[in-house]
Amino acid sequence: MPLQFNPVKLFAGTATLPLAHKIADAYGKELGSVTLARFSDGEFQPSFDESVRGSDVFLIQSTSQPTDNLMELLMMIDGARRASAHYVTAVIPYYGLARQDRKDKPRVAIGSKLVANLLVAAGINRIMTMDLHAAQIQGFFDIPVDHLDASVIFVPYIKSLKLGNLTIASPDMGGSYRARTFAKFFNAEVVICDKRRKRANEIESMTVIGDVTDQDIVLIDDICDTAGTLAKAAALIMERGARSVRAVCTHAVLSGKAYETIENSALSELIVTDTIQLKQQSPKIRVLSTAELFAKAITNVNEHGSISDLFKVD
Repeated sequence: MPLQFNPVKLFAGTATLPLAHKIADAYGKELGSVTLARFSDGEFQPSFDESVRGSDVFLIQSTSQPTDNLMELLMMIDGARRASAHYVTAVIPYYGLARQDRKDKPRVAIGSKLVANLLVAAGINRIMTMDLHAAQIQGFFDIPVDHLDASVIFVPYIKSLKLGNLTIASPDMGGSYRARTFAKFFNAEVVICDKRRKRANEIESMTVIGDVTDQDIVLIDDICDTAGTLAKAAALIMERGARSVRAVCTHAVLSGKAYETIENSALSELIVTDTIQLKQQSPKIRVLSTAELFAKAITNVNEHGSISDLFKVD
């Protein structure tokens, strides 16, 4: 019996509209219309302006600044289910609260697990995301998770730079596995910046493990928040005799004085994706689009194709 393909409808939350339009263009379909009604007390209500009955619905929304954006996504999921959608996939380019993936001290919540519970309770059938802070967050779900890898976007760009003495670096011990995985694409060495924190977003000390002399260093991380870690790592690496240093980060959270920190840092450039919309432009920040990758993933999910094909790096 031939496979049956249900009609696909793409919708976006307000947090990710620019990326969602690019995904829709790459997919070859216009975004569906959603109205977000707002009340004077701050309450809001999203509603679909077209039928989703029997459709495979893909709801695109990053959950950065999660208070409103996550709630908006949850209500869109609930609305799609109540409108008799056949299958609902939450496309979450940036999965907010992912840094809260374990109990690292007593009496704290595990935020990323709570978000997983909320998404499933709202009625999603599947989640599609990119570069989770910890890959094991996939295990918080008992539904399919398509965990896309931004290295397929970053590696070709780094290759295009034709850096003579490329060395990959991790800005902390926790990212060493990510850096080693990235280094395999270039057959490059890995150095690690060992940092100690006083508290969240505040670094006490940092040291470099490995030789960076006369090397072109590329720091690899999943999230750039205040940019303090990257700036400190870049300064230390240059002091140790590196020829250049740049950073690759999938999710440009960029809070507080991050833009100022980046522009005043020793970084040649910060390479990010568009999973989170930039608040402002910077001559040191280069944005690479994830739209085509997400569009291909949506196509493969709808046509029962392989997602693993999307992990092949050119």
